[in-house]
Amino acid sequence: MTPPRTRGPDDRLKQRRRASHSMESVMTEAVRLLDEAGDSALTFRALAARMGGGVGSIYWYVSSKDELLERAADFVLEGVLEATEGFVDGDPIDDLRSTAIALFEAVADRPWLGAYFMRNTGSQPNSLRYYERVGQQVLRLGLGPLETFNAASAVVGYVVGIAADLGQQPPEEVVDGSTTRAEYMGRTIAEWRDLDPEEWPFLHTILDVFADHDDHAQFVAGLDLLLAGLRLQAGD
Repeated sequence: MTPPRTRGPDDRLKQRRRASHSMESVMTEAVRLLDEAGDSALTFRALAARMGGGVGSIYWYVSSKDELLERAADFVLEGVLEATEGFVDGDPIDDLRSTAIALFEAVADRPWLGAYFMRNTGSQPNSLRYYERVGQQVLRLGLGPLETFNAASAVVGYVVGIAADLGQQPPEEVVDGSTTRAEYMGRTIAEWRDLDPEEWPFLHTILDVFADHDDHAQFVAGLDLLLAGLRLQAGD
């Protein structure tokens, strides 16, 4: 028989490091780091340093950076689920609208989140639960399986796509401070205004509203168009 292994000082140190963290604390700090500097800044070494432990203490909970990012995204989705728990008893379209806006606000505030939303349902149960929540609201409209699938996917895809697009890194000259966002937008508008209106009638039509538009209001307007079509399809 193999004699029992005696714990050495290294084993006791590893035990203390593992006990000093929890999955929640790891995810909380990972999300903070992602919010501050994006996914390129999230490394096991950087995360471990912020938490006051060794890299091995992070590997105790996740096996790779991809898994860390997926779980961090899912950790944020837990808050979205809590915020949308009450949207189940009213008008289905209104509840669907509120549920979609809650996800948009979470993704728009976190540009990194859109790329990792529902990427791996095995490690992202909250993402799957959110998709289920949207789908159950669509089920209340009485559509067939294909129409229900298309509607739920269209809503989620619109929300994540628009939020991720709005969260893209600004132009380098805005990032480095050599020009302001207002100056950059003003230059773009001026370039569009110089285009031939007969060749570019759409751009000339929207020039003034584009210059002063609000991203959140534009998102909601597009969502309302999508949901209006869904309401017509459902015959309400």
